[in-house]
Order: sequence, then structure tokens, then C-alpha cells
Amino acid sequence: MSRKNGSGSKVAGPAGYLAGLAPSGPSQRQLRVGEEVRRVLAEVFARTTFRDPDLVDVALTVTEVRLSPDFRHATVFITRLGRSDVAELLPALKRVAPWLRTQLAHKIRARTVPELHFQPDTALDTAMHMDTLLRSPEVQRDLGASSEDEESED
Repeated sequence: MSRKNGSGSKVAGPAGYLAGLAPSGPSQRQLRVGEEVRRVLAEVFARTTFRDPDLVDVALTVTEVRLSPDFRHATVFITRLGRSDVAELLPALKRVAPWLRTQLAHKIRARTVPELHFQPDTALDTAMHMDTLLRSPEVQRDLGASSEDEESED
């Protein structure tokens, strides 16, 4: 089940809902609370050593938090700078999610504290891949040809 918003992009039912994607986009309140949750989680990850053996001596970065429209679910995007093994840490993060939710409850003022769902953040990998593609000789050749055409028209 999918819907289209005004910009033409699809928002998939429950997955889009959990990711905080409403047809009209996130509200200012969703953005504000999501940023506060991101800040608190980043602080907890920086200052805490976890008892879970899979998370011992692991440095995680919280890049983004998207809240569902009812504020009951938060999708937390995480990354490890310089490493791409975040997917293997997702089961361990799922195990410590209730404890992290308790930490959130102590540090933010909210009617409900969202349930945390973790996803690896692949934006940096995608940006590096796009940069590599743009620097490839084939693309440079095509970009050079189009800039020569513009100069000849002037």
C-alpha cells in the first residue's frame, strides 16, 4: 500500500510511517523532538560503556532520528565513521533499546518516550559513491562536452 504526496515521491505504508514520513513531510514538532532525541542518544553513546559484549568499545554516531507522527516510534540512523560494519551491531542495539529508552525518559520531557528502531545510515556511503561516479572519465568527458557547447553558443 503506497501513497503519493504532492512532490510525486512514494511513501510506503507502515515502513514510511515508522520512518516518520508523512505525505506532507515531518512537522516542526517532529523535527524538534527528533533532534532532541538524537542529541540525548549521542550523549549516551559517547559516555556509556555497555554491558553487551557486542557493544564494548564501539564508537557509534547518531546521524538522524525520524519520529512517527504519533511520536511512539523513532527510527535512529547510526554509523561508525571509517567502518561499514554497522549492520552487525543492529541485534545488539535492539537488545539495549529498552535501556536506552529508559535513559531517554530521564533526560527529555515528553508525554511518551518513543520506541527505538535502529537503521544503518548509508548517506555517507552513497555520497562517496556518487562522488566517485562524478569523477569518472566518462562523466568528465560528457561534462566537458556540455560546457564546450555552452561556450560556443555565447
